[in-house]
Amino acid sequence: MNQVTVGSYLAQRLEEVGVRDYFAIPGDFTLSLLDELLKNPRLKMINCCNELNAGYAADGYAREKGVAALVLTFAVGGLSAVNAVAGAYAEDLPIIVVSGGPNVNSLMENRVLHHTLARSEEGYRFVLSAYKEITAHAVVIREASTAAFRIDEAIRIALRARKPVYIEIACNLADALISRPNTLSLLPTRKSDPGSLKKALEHVSTFLNGSRQPVLVAGSRLRMGNAIGEFEAMASKCGYGVACMPNAKGFFPETNSQFMGIYWGSASSPGCREVVESSDAYLFAGPIFSDYTTVGFSALIQPARLVEASPEHILVEGQVYHGIVLSEFLTGLAAKLKVNPTSLKSYQRIKETAHVTPAAAPKELALTTRRLFHHINECLDGTTTVVAETGDSWFNGMDLHLPDGCRFEIQMQYGSIGWSVGAFLGLAAANPERRVIGLIGDGSFQMTAQEVSTFLRYNYSGVIFLMNNGAYTIEVMIHDGPYNILQNWNYAAMVKTMKGQSTILSHVVRTEKELVAALKKSKNFKGLTFIEVVLDRTDCNKALLGWGTAVANYNADKGKAVG
Repeated sequence: MNQVTVGSYLAQRLEEVGVRDYFAIPGDFTLSLLDELLKNPRLKMINCCNELNAGYAADGYAREKGVAALVLTFAVGGLSAVNAVAGAYAEDLPIIVVSGGPNVNSLMENRVLHHTLARSEEGYRFVLSAYKEITAHAVVIREASTAAFRIDEAIRIALRARKPVYIEIACNLADALISRPNTLSLLPTRKSDPGSLKKALEHVSTFLNGSRQPVLVAGSRLRMGNAIGEFEAMASKCGYGVACMPNAKGFFPETNSQFMGIYWGSASSPGCREVVESSDAYLFAGPIFSDYTTVGFSALIQPARLVEASPEHILVEGQVYHGIVLSEFLTGLAAKLKVNPTSLKSYQRIKETAHVTPAAAPKELALTTRRLFHHINECLDGTTTVVAETGDSWFNGMDLHLPDGCRFEIQMQYGSIGWSVGAFLGLAAANPERRVIGLIGDGSFQMTAQEVSTFLRYNYSGVIFLMNNGAYTIEVMIHDGPYNILQNWNYAAMVKTMKGQSTILSHVVRTEKELVAALKKSKNFKGLTFIEVVLDRTDCNKALLGWGTAVANYNADKGKAVG
């Protein structure tokens, strides 16, 4: 009674850290492990169509739940998921990747096995080597005596670093007996260094209180630092104008009177860029300054005016402070900042009043992206989560005005086309009480469409808007060519063939009138609503035009390149 199997031990630890569902693809090296995981009635296995999609689903699940689990077979499964796991690493999402591995005896006997490179002299470490590059920790368990410690260590690192980890368990150890899990908290309990925190707070508060027009900008790594609530509380105390970087949309309430919009260089919300870049002090909390978030590094952020508060350090006036927990820093700073609404008043003077389209009867004219997103915005409420695929959906998504409680997910740092279909599944699995809305381009959908089948298999509820314009629109705007043209599918008919015993509403809409009719049918529908929206190939958000040009110019810059 004091012993459990290695697989049961792993299952209990996953349950303890908040995992309720795990995404899996069976394979011979993993079957015994899956048998042990299935013995835990509080964990649910979600069978995906392939490993890449399962990895994307785990990405979406981790965004909602804070942690996810992905179970794969050795090599052919693990390597198929590498792209999704790398994306989770870039996006600071803890995914516990578990792989069945070769029998311990095969290693000792130096045997050549299937799913390997047919080289016995180097063993089976090539998968481990690959995962070491894209995880915070990668380990192979080949002794039952060390399994408990290694599992606990890997999970603890994933939660502390907010990154994926890789655990490979030899297939003949899955049902090996080890001691029962002891009471142990694997959740991180990091505290700030008191001296470093005190000096950072003094320096930053003096800098901001001495400025004329300070602003706050939310970045995507606020989630990694578990500091979204603390950022909002600080903003409320100081009264500054607040903007969000594009990959942090939704991290600050858009109904809040202090919200100025999305700061995205030349693609910013009207009036937002002018206020942020003209300010004499700006605090960016959890930013990632990449070519995508800065529009080809064209954003005009001056280092002398910048306070960068990240999970790793605080930077102000060239001084770096380490050993500080971001949430503690923001809470401490809120108590020290003077109220200064100057930047907010500046924004209110220059902002463009949003154009409100008067209600009118739906027309028979061809549907435009602008009108489509007007109707999508009307579908949003506090129980909605929006998933915006890489591409034009990024830019149209930025224009959505999110009601309180509505969430917005985007994979901007890694930008893997096809991510959204799996993430759509993962978000729905993580919280079936929320309604997930996917904004997905046809090119992206063609890469990962199989996972609609899984969504239907488990009877989740959500809406997919499939933008059918026959091309990779974001690539067209960066650099066009014949490689951006797609083979058109009959998308709405295709997804119907996946439904099995599930219920689905599937429509093709070409006019606003048809769209309104489809949305009316889907309003109270429990299941998947799939709306294929036929659009013109060049009908894209105007912000994408300038963004694509800036990124293309940066990509083409030869700089000091030789040759």
